[in-house]
Amino acid sequence: MNIGIIECGPVPEALRGTYVSYPAMFAAQLAPLLPFASFETVSVVNGETLTAPEAQDAWLLTGSRHGVYDDLPWIAPLKDFIRAAAGVRRPLVGVCFGHQILAEALGGQVEKAPVGWRVGLERYTTTLGGGAERTVAMPAFHQDQVVVPPPGSEVVASSPACAYAALRYAYAPILSVQFHPEFSRPYLADLIDVLAKQDAAPGLPPDAAPDEAGDDTGMRWIAGFLAEQWAAA
Repeated sequence: MNIGIIECGPVPEALRGTYVSYPAMFAAQLAPLLPFASFETVSVVNGETLTAPEAQDAWLLTGSRHGVYDDLPWIAPLKDFIRAAAGVRRPLVGVCFGHQILAEALGGQVEKAPVGWRVGLERYTTTLGGGAERTVAMPAFHQDQVVVPPPGSEVVASSPACAYAALRYAYAPILSVQFHPEFSRPYLADLIDVLAKQDAAPGLPPDAAPDEAGDDTGMRWIAGFLAEQWAAA
């Protein structure tokens, strides 16, 4: 299974020596769960051009410090790509910004959340993973969120502060989540520290790093979704 990882935002420069990039995080964590998969990065944030959706067996869109409403040259082409991929039923996974731009491209709406930043381990009610509804803790780092879900989408995770925290789509193989299953606790703590020192995220709450660590549940959901699509292809 060839998975294209669309890099929508970089790891802060001060952290790249340790954490490299978001595509590297996803590839490192998904590889043991999908031993039949290979990974290729397309960095739209750095000006690389997307190929046709059929060039990969599935696509994953990363997070970003940018907003889906920002006037950047790669945003509109990425939305066009998403609509084309959905049209040919190419599997898509979106995380944070990826979740938001999937929703915007497919008829939803994204805005800054009135509650402000959601940072740290957030608790969500979800049906992801199958079985009965349950509550899980996942790393969160966002101030934008989906406020109107796209037509044909189903809410599969939510929290009191984020009603549309994960979506699956009825008409195409798409799964997207607002939270960050790729974030380790050390990375989240370091990210908060760097952005606070640079004053790069005004309004970011102080001491927002979680005291407890998340687990690989969210990444297993993504891997399970991708494996399911590969088996069905």
